[in-house]
Amino acid sequence: MKEGYSVLPQKFGGGPKGLGDPSDKSLRKVEKNVLVPKLMRERIKSEKCVNEVKEFHDCCLNSGLLNVIKCRKENDKMIACMKEWFFNQDFIKECTEQYLEERSEFRRTGIPKKQRSIRLESSSM
Repeated sequence: MKEGYSVLPQKFGGGPKGLGDPSDKSLRKVEKNVLVPKLMRERIKSEKCVNEVKEFHDCCLNSGLLNVIKCRKENDKMIACMKEWFFNQDFIKECTEQYLEERSEFRRTGIPKKQRSIRLESSSM
């Protein structure tokens, strides 16, 4: 039987489910430049700048089509908060570690994060 060949490096294949080495801590460019910042934005909106995001959202709902003009102050406040966290080195490290842990768990189990959380919710009912 022939051994399978891949154009990808060994660390991107292999592992228990063929999804890569779960203990690999290196990041590809797309992970570093797209996926980690996406996680950071999600966490900033839901954990760090909750009040600012809510104020801007409420302002937009109440302003209709004029929200660009009427909500400038709330938008500036929200952007300032988001920038503060987006460039915070400790927060960047924390989100990178969270991303690597989620990726390692996916590589170990083969189950995406969304499906893991759905299974956990249904098993606790």
